[in-house]
Amino acid sequence: MVEHSTPLAIVVLAAGKGTRMKSDLHKVLHPIAGRPMLEHLLESAAALAPERQVVVAGHGREQLEKALGSRAAIAVQEPQLGTGHAVQQAEGALADFTGDVLILYGDVPFVSTGTMRAMIDRLHADDSPAVVVLGFEPEDPLQYGRVLAHDDGRIAMMVEYKDATEEQRACRLCNSGLMAVKSADLFDLLARVGNDNAQGEYYLVDIVNVATLEGQACAVIVTPDPDEVGGINSRGELAEAEARWQAKRRIAAMADGATLIAPETVFFAWDTRLGRDVTIEPNVVFAPGVTVADNVVIHAFSHLEGATLESGVAIGPYARLRPGAILRKGAKVGNFVEVKNAELGEGAKANHLTYVGDAIVGAKANLGAGTITCNYDGYFKHRTVIGERAFIGSNSALVAPVKIGADAIVAAGSTVTRDVADGELRLVRGEQLVKPGWADRFHDAMKKKKAEKSGS
Repeated sequence: MVEHSTPLAIVVLAAGKGTRMKSDLHKVLHPIAGRPMLEHLLESAAALAPERQVVVAGHGREQLEKALGSRAAIAVQEPQLGTGHAVQQAEGALADFTGDVLILYGDVPFVSTGTMRAMIDRLHADDSPAVVVLGFEPEDPLQYGRVLAHDDGRIAMMVEYKDATEEQRACRLCNSGLMAVKSADLFDLLARVGNDNAQGEYYLVDIVNVATLEGQACAVIVTPDPDEVGGINSRGELAEAEARWQAKRRIAAMADGATLIAPETVFFAWDTRLGRDVTIEPNVVFAPGVTVADNVVIHAFSHLEGATLESGVAIGPYARLRPGAILRKGAKVGNFVEVKNAELGEGAKANHLTYVGDAIVGAKANLGAGTITCNYDGYFKHRTVIGERAFIGSNSALVAPVKIGADAIVAAGSTVTRDVADGELRLVRGEQLVKPGWADRFHDAMKKKKAEKSGS
């Protein structure tokens, strides 16, 4: 790796209509591992500390503006006249910029920081190429543009598939579309690109041909991983990209000390963090924002989002942890339990059929089956506080705001609307009415009535 002091600008092309996605959502905002594909790309670029970021947008630019805020300038391409024309729209945002420009694509999200850095390093090599192109060699070159290069990586010619001869199509080195160019050269080269081609568009690749014809060297570097430059243009390709990402993440999780009983059924989010000796059973889904400490067991069919699990926690099967769920050391959440914006203290238990929302549950408290914290009155959320070692009997409703004291007992079937003091028993039930023989007389009367009705 070579360190450069030259400022860097990132230009991301995202002006395509994305018609094959058949979606109202902008193509580059479709998520992979719970994160928009554009954000995956920008995170990789962020490691290079770019001085400026420009996203070239067209259709759906309002969505991009909302998603990016002030993190990137938005340049508008309207109408869309090709990739070269798209990059030209960034000229205003880079008018006073002097440095290197890295041209990326919003629907090519998994270009690594290392590959980006390698492109910039090549731009600063001794032969000072005017343009550096990222090439790749897929198993099937399909209709990708071709890079015709010498053995030393100097480019002889770039050609789009539709404009290529059969001999040129036989070349297996393909153009990913990604380029590194010095800002002093970029827009001057673009100004000399024409549209005399099969599409009648201004191709970005033609800056290489313009530079080459003028005697300037251009170079290609080749990524060893064709998947790194895979574009996403349809729901099918989105699913394929998700599958590739998940497969790599599962391997990484197991390499880092987690046990996945059926790896192909576990789905991670982009920011899932796992400790060592974590066991994950089949059919577990991690949405964004989950941190899992050491020695945690996640049983089958559980869904976690925005949750923190400390060491020794066990959840599931069929548990749901929603944003704000915090399970302290050794806490247990069992089957068909939902926890939202609530903290379960060390060793606390909610083993089955329970909803814990907007609550604090003290250490070693026990919530019986069917316990519900009634946190919402139709307008506002309210908090329930349950003290240490409290015992909440089955099928109890705790109507917030309410506090249950330490060591208190709430009897099964109670609806609690007032605070319960430490060590107190709260029993809230209607008086049981006993009528011996009533059921027998009722059944006899109804059977007689039914028989009379059938005979009439």
